Amino acid sequence: MSKKILAIYYTQSGQMRDVIDSLTQPIIDTGASVEKVEIKMVNSYNFPWTGSSFFAVMPDCVLGVPAQIEPFTLKETKYDMVIVGYQPWFLSPSIPSNSILNHPDFIKVVQDTPVVTISAARNMWLNAFVRVRKSIQDAGGRLVGNIALVDRHLNPISFVTIFYWMLTGKKESYLNIFPKPGVDEQEIKETAKFGRVIAARLNMVDYWDSLQYELMLDGAVNIKYPLMFIEGKAKIIFSVWAKIISKRKNKAAWLAAFKYYLFFALFIVAPIALTVDMILIRPFFGDRIQEKKNFYLQLN
Repeated sequence: MSKKILAIYYTQSGQMRDVIDSLTQPIIDTGASVEKVEIKMVNSYNFPWTGSSFFAVMPDCVLGVPAQIEPFTLKETKYDMVIVGYQPWFLSPSIPSNSILNHPDFIKVVQDTPVVTISAARNMWLNAFVRVRKSIQDAGGRLVGNIALVDRHLNPISFVTIFYWMLTGKKESYLNIFPKPGVDEQEIKETAKFGRVIAARLNMVDYWDSLQYELMLDGAVNIKYPLMFIEGKAKIIFSVWAKIISKRKNKAAWLAAFKYYLFFALFIVAPIALTVDMILIRPFFGDRIQEKKNFYLQLN
């Protein structure tokens, strides 16, 4: 009997659709039944964004407030594996992704089921993954694999290119100088290699036990310490801003202040903090840094 796989995801730009197609094609080629479900939101997030609409979602995103999903139908009541495609917004699962994870139909189908997560991010995905991991565990799912696709260019460069893409909808070289934004198209195509790893295990006994190890050998996850350091600090700051803004009547003014703070923090504060850390902290706390990396690598 062929295996039944559910691949459920949200996409705004179409990038995650391409990722899911590439990942699942080798699984389909084995004869498995792959049901792809692209979630739509009742109040859709238009693409491209405007600057104000993008920052307006920050409080609800960081605070984990779900939004209403358009009705969707799943063909099966039980699957052999579920693939969840999601994207981080503001170091958190995007509102549509969080809404999927909290939807009763998803919770029902994921119980006692192996789950593989795959994200596509600018470069900071760690805190979003921790929250996705907890949501799957709370729903009774068994997380057996995680794949994190990122824009591999330098942090300041990818910051510029992602905003160009978000505000214009054009996945092209800004000014013919900057690299193309988002996950590299060739890397999206090469996501099929992870699908082949998954496909090879579908008919094995105890086939999920070492899946993540094999995925990591193929480069499914790569944690860079400077980004981990920045994200760890920014997570706390984002949470404070989100709580403050959510309680304000004049949210627009506070969101504008957050926007300018974000630019200042990225281009001024972060380089200074990284330099201080490199000199005074990193050389003396190698074990603690490795423990932190291990925390983000864990599936349970």
